[in-house]
Amino acid sequence: MRIPMSSSSQPERRFGQELLATATLALPLVLGHVSTGLIGFVDNVIAGRHGTQTLASVTVGTALLWLPMMVPIGTLIALTASVSQLDGSGRRDAIARLFRQALWLALGLGVLMFAFLSLAPLGLARFGIAPEIVPGAIAFAHAIRWGVPALILFFCMRYLSEGLHWTLPTMVLGFAGLGVLAPLGYALTFGVGPLPELGPAGLGTASAVVMWLQALCFAAYLARSRRFAPLGLFARFDPPCWDDIRGLLATGLPIGVTVLMEGGLFIATALLIARLGEVPAAAHQIAINVSALCFMVPMGLAEATTVRVGRALGAGDPLGVRRAARAGYTIVLATQACSALVMLLGHDAIVAIYTRDAAVAATASVLLLYAATFQFPDGVQVMSAGALRGLRDTRVPMFLAMVSYWGIGMPLGAWLGLGLGRGPQGMWTGLILGLSAAAVLMGWRLAYSLRRLPPPVATPGTTSGTVT
Repeated sequence: MRIPMSSSSQPERRFGQELLATATLALPLVLGHVSTGLIGFVDNVIAGRHGTQTLASVTVGTALLWLPMMVPIGTLIALTASVSQLDGSGRRDAIARLFRQALWLALGLGVLMFAFLSLAPLGLARFGIAPEIVPGAIAFAHAIRWGVPALILFFCMRYLSEGLHWTLPTMVLGFAGLGVLAPLGYALTFGVGPLPELGPAGLGTASAVVMWLQALCFAAYLARSRRFAPLGLFARFDPPCWDDIRGLLATGLPIGVTVLMEGGLFIATALLIARLGEVPAAAHQIAINVSALCFMVPMGLAEATTVRVGRALGAGDPLGVRRAARAGYTIVLATQACSALVMLLGHDAIVAIYTRDAAVAATASVLLLYAATFQFPDGVQVMSAGALRGLRDTRVPMFLAMVSYWGIGMPLGAWLGLGLGRGPQGMWTGLILGLSAAAVLMGWRLAYSLRRLPPPVATPGTTSGTVT
């Protein structure tokens, strides 16, 4: 005998299914992001073994790379939400055209980034960076700039694949790139056999090579995979269409600015700490790299939530939208608790992996305790932003991020760290306050956007209180 499911148990079952779907979709994304974060980890470990000055130079060079890179990467995230909505509404025939226009946008952004990395490093001395750090930072930035166009194209292809619920390539190519970078970066940094010792420039060169290998492999996969063959992604050549590109920019550029606001807070903090000397700069780089590795988990979960929310929105399922957002929050709170616990209990052991310099290790260990403090607000704000992207609500979150990070976090951090002389600890206090403000404001915006969705429609013949 089949026993009818009660109206009270059906929502719980569906929520459990949503938790499983979100976790399954997010796992390769999280691992892919972790592999990307491990590339930074490998760079920092190699640089730290080469010397404190090399590590400090790579810190500044990395900041110069990722500060402006936030804009193209964030802008192209719009492709994920757009593709997932087209897929959810059954309009798969429109995906290929949108993807080809996104490639044009990515190519243009790559050219702009190359120009920036050619010119911006030349002004480091005027910013007040310690003189011994500047030459290595310039060498790193000028070497890695050759891989930047490939990196942006890679993200474009990745966002397409993720929008179609296929996240495995992100993970596979991420770890494959890591496997190439570790030996190549070491060989070019220290000099092995006939290869010269290039220091920071060697790490930048190795990273650029890996970026091109990943982009070319992803393009080959999309062109030859049976999964993507029905879409005809490369079936024809489309010239740039401004209407399509403008649509991507309208949704994506506010996302890019939002990501820039948060990433810029961390990167500007690194540049300000670099003014204090190589020991604070190196310690900050270790702590921020560990934090970035932990951030890969909520970031992957937020991207999975973007896809799930966008698909439910495209299918006209408001209850599914709310369920997807709630599932994302549930998982991210659990993962952030784990991250905070690891930092609290293992901060000294973690720092010992990076450096043998006692002064650097002591400061970095303290900063990891600060990092543990902002795990929960960081997870909440990135999850809220991911759900809002799925709803294509991007403009208001951009202004909320601006207020949180640059109206609260950066001024307070600079005042505490430089004005009151509390050094890196003061700057990190500003990070905590900025992220906490973002968590509150982004959560409020998501709640407001979810309330504006149409109410669920009851399915004829169902038990009272059960909705679709």
